[in-house]
Amino acid sequence: MKAIATINFKGGVGKTTITWLLAKYIAEKENKKVLVFDTDAQMSLTLAVILQENGDMYGEFDQWYENTHKAKQRTILDSMDKYDKNIGGPFDFPIDFKFIYNFSENLHFVPSVVDLYWLELDVFDREKVKGFVNALLGKIKNSKLHYDYVFFDCPPNFTPLSYSVLSSVDHILIPINPDVFAARGIRLMIDGLVSRIAPWKAPSMSVFLNKAKVRQNKLTQESNKYLQEAKRVTSISSKNDIKIETYDCFIPERVDIKRAIPTRKFPMEFEDSFRILYNNIKKNLGE
Repeated sequence: MKAIATINFKGGVGKTTITWLLAKYIAEKENKKVLVFDTDAQMSLTLAVILQENGDMYGEFDQWYENTHKAKQRTILDSMDKYDKNIGGPFDFPIDFKFIYNFSENLHFVPSVVDLYWLELDVFDREKVKGFVNALLGKIKNSKLHYDYVFFDCPPNFTPLSYSVLSSVDHILIPINPDVFAARGIRLMIDGLVSRIAPWKAPSMSVFLNKAKVRQNKLTQESNKYLQEAKRVTSISSKNDIKIETYDCFIPERVDIKRAIPTRKFPMEFEDSFRILYNNIKKNLGE
């Protein structure tokens, strides 16, 4: 079981959309078991997943979310609270379908809750809960539910939860847009991630272009310029014992990509792009 986090401190890069569609691609097209966590208090992924194309909520999910997941105190925040209050004993939090939503046979989901906003107030001791996600992943791995991949959609800021996620995953995905902020943002993000994860060893990281401008299936000159600049920045970082690279692959800019989230099937027009991205990630993970 491999754990992957997607993060970018800059909003609007399409991080949430990429997380869900990549997970959906792997589950549907590669026939792997995938679990996705929404760890962002803004709940963008949670809301996108439960809304149908006509704007109505999936009744089944809504009932489960309110009457089981929240009512039975089985949210990600409840799990974190249980871990935080645990003193010396076992981390007692069942891994089952009260905690996890069965979106499809191969794709399962743990939604966010608005109460994650209060993590900004440092309700939890950051150092104490640093091991929370590692412990949670251990429970998932040893549960009756088998997963090949676990994805975490992280908020664009450091909270105790994202701190724990980034300290525990095998790989960090950093989507960027082809703009003037990309290279500078990568440099700041790498420095921030490494310093905050320390003394734990930083996981491998990869950068790729999202919303890339394309002509005849090739990057435009402008998009390619930003890609090369990203490669230059990650190359410098990799010489400083940080395992990071910039992929040549990209996700093309398309207006309708967000509309692909609520659909039950993976959109065929994005299949080639996500297959190449997935193959690059597998190489990073040594698969």
